[in-house]
Amino acid sequence: MGEVREKFASRIGFIFMTAGCAIGLGNVWRFPFITGQYGGGLFVLLYFVCLLAFGTPLLLMELAVGRAGQSTLPGALRKLQHPAGRFAWHKPSYVFFAGNMILLMFYVVVTGWLLDYAVNFICGNEKVFADESFGKMLASPGRQIVTSFVSLALTVAVCFGGVQKTVEKSIKYMMGGLFVLLIVLIIQALSLPGASAGVKFFLSPDFSNFAGKSFIETFHAAMGQAFFTLSVGIGSIAVCGSYFGRERSLFQEGVVIVVLDTCVAIASGLIIFPSCMAFGIDAGSGPELIFVTLPKVFESMKFGFFWGVLFFVFLMVAALSTLIAVFENLVAFGMDEFKWDRKISCAVFGGALMVLALPCIFGFNIWSGFHPLGGSSTVLDLEDFIVSSNLLPLGGVYLLIFCFSRYGWGVEKLYDELNAGKGWKFPLWMKNYIKFVIPVLILLLWGTGIWKVFK
Repeated sequence: MGEVREKFASRIGFIFMTAGCAIGLGNVWRFPFITGQYGGGLFVLLYFVCLLAFGTPLLLMELAVGRAGQSTLPGALRKLQHPAGRFAWHKPSYVFFAGNMILLMFYVVVTGWLLDYAVNFICGNEKVFADESFGKMLASPGRQIVTSFVSLALTVAVCFGGVQKTVEKSIKYMMGGLFVLLIVLIIQALSLPGASAGVKFFLSPDFSNFAGKSFIETFHAAMGQAFFTLSVGIGSIAVCGSYFGRERSLFQEGVVIVVLDTCVAIASGLIIFPSCMAFGIDAGSGPELIFVTLPKVFESMKFGFFWGVLFFVFLMVAALSTLIAVFENLVAFGMDEFKWDRKISCAVFGGALMVLALPCIFGFNIWSGFHPLGGSSTVLDLEDFIVSSNLLPLGGVYLLIFCFSRYGWGVEKLYDELNAGKGWKFPLWMKNYIKFVIPVLILLLWGTGIWKVFK
């Protein structure tokens, strides 16, 4: 790989790359339907609490570990741990790091669905409005394999060229285009009759909107969404830190990244919920919300195909930005751990991912009788459960313990790294809160959630 590690060419490249890792299907696919299922504004409020209380501190720690260790998560822990420490901190981290691959195993499939719908809208195919359109797509493994392969091929092609040449430049254009599409779609959604009711449901906390969910269950879902949207705990963010110089403080940059991520999530809600309310659509209809429900909205709108194209291209851009950012983490892992050439690492992980995506695809057709979590659950639900409900929060706690243990990295070195460079400094008074409160709350919510699932 060479002695000198690749670096971002600009500050905005780092912010957009890290935000791209966070901004994606978590914001524009998962966040709206989870919000709809858990009562709207109250869930959004708890989600904000989790972002501030858990997500932001852990995002900063992961960035600091990556920048100080100049490697992906396992390599960074190996380099940073105290020389007198007898525990090999990097070894358990391989389990959490595997979450990147598991995440992409279903992420690339869902991105393929978005590609399928975007193409159908562009081609003016009226079948995309039919209720059974989504089901027919899921029932066809060949169709899903093709769209997943195309999505993955685009991702590999971008990562093939290196951090500065293609990854950073591509992410910049994608994020810029994403923000333009967001503004256009928000204006259209808020102009619909009855849109104000959707905004109220989305942003006004109402305890009567629990929809049969308990407060603890809703809080657990909010925590899972906060971890999912920021991708903290499995090393996805650490690699971005490893490509960033020490000219600016990570605290200030991290806050900007979280704000960007939050703005996209809110913007997505301002598109989807007013649209649903305007046409009497159930906003809590689940993961199929954007594939079954929203096409019916577009069908009822003037210039429906045009708005459908814009919406699904917007989703494609958001999903690809995350695919590229997380896949780059795998590529860097191959380069750091096995000293592979970038192109070899891209080919190895690209080929492996295409094979590993097949169970998610088959879960909707060939293996449709397999319900790993009971009920009507699918392989995608299992993979999402492994990552969102387990590896992300537990990986976050593990990283926190490493940073605060004197036999790990140590809190003094953590603060030095966070505050190095120009910008805001991370407050010292947060130390005890992060060390003693965050892990207890995360583990309590995690345990409650697991108990609910298996009960």
